[in-house]
Amino acid sequence: MPLNRLKYKLTKEVLWIYILKLLKERKMYGYELRRELEKNFGFKPALITSYVVLYKLEKMGYVESGVIDKRRYYTITHEGIKLLDEGIRFIESILEKLKESEKEVRT
Repeated sequence: MPLNRLKYKLTKEVLWIYILKLLKERKMYGYELRRELEKNFGFKPALITSYVVLYKLEKMGYVESGVIDKRRYYTITHEGIKLLDEGIRFIESILEKLKESEKEVRT
């Protein structure tokens, strides 16, 4: 189904943008992030998937981590905030183009 594929592409395949959005609000540990993804965005990626994305984001300098009370907490970096903002702007520009195309079809 095309709609199911779209939902998958816009959620799990770009998990990084959702993680950065949540980390912009506050630092979190991996399991907490997964729970917040479901609560705020309505999807629950596999736990290992969340950790793989966190690892890659940290390796690229978009998040940092540190251990507090035996849990590894993640925080967004300045570069991560910039990436999040760029990602949101890109999505907004695509939506605007889709909306414009829809208006042109109606007229």
